[in-house]
Amino acid sequence: MNKIATLLLAFALPCLAQTAPNQGAVSGNQPPPSTKAAAADRNADAQFATHLAQANMAEVALGKLAQEKSQSDDVKKFAQKMVDEHTKAEQDLEGIASKNDLTLPQDMSAQQKTQQDRLSKLSGPQFDRAYMRMMVMDHTRVSNALQHESHKVSANTDLKDYATRMYPGVSDHLTMAKTITAALAKPKNQGAEAQSK
Repeated sequence: MNKIATLLLAFALPCLAQTAPNQGAVSGNQPPPSTKAAAADRNADAQFATHLAQANMAEVALGKLAQEKSQSDDVKKFAQKMVDEHTKAEQDLEGIASKNDLTLPQDMSAQQKTQQDRLSKLSGPQFDRAYMRMMVMDHTRVSNALQHESHKVSANTDLKDYATRMYPGVSDHLTMAKTITAALAKPKNQGAEAQSK
């Protein structure tokens, strides 16, 4: 019996050694990725594109409003930059959406419209401070969304490239917005007081 068992083991071990390496390998017969996962990815792409499109539209609309209502040259220059750069960003996004069969919204979100309405009722320094605070909040959100998208493993490559290209500009806008916001918060006569000391 021992001799038979030894022979069986001697025959079985090489067979196991041949099949073992293939157990972890990916075969051509594996099922395709789940359609559920693909649908979830596409839904995430659509939500990201919608968020960006509405952010671009809001920056353009609020930038135009700031050019009409602001009393600060710095705020007006910033607002013009927002109109110019977010108009271009929206055009680029429309091209990507068309290529990827994504439908973009034609208008801002209800919340953004409410913000615009609230801002339109302000004027002078009060408008400038409120507008720039809003720019800091909006650009923080968009900057975080772009950074997240640019590092996603399963992201749509066109949207991922767009996010990577857009991130430095939006980050610059955020820095500018913070600087202007801080300057607007200082009392006007602070500089004069400093010079008299």
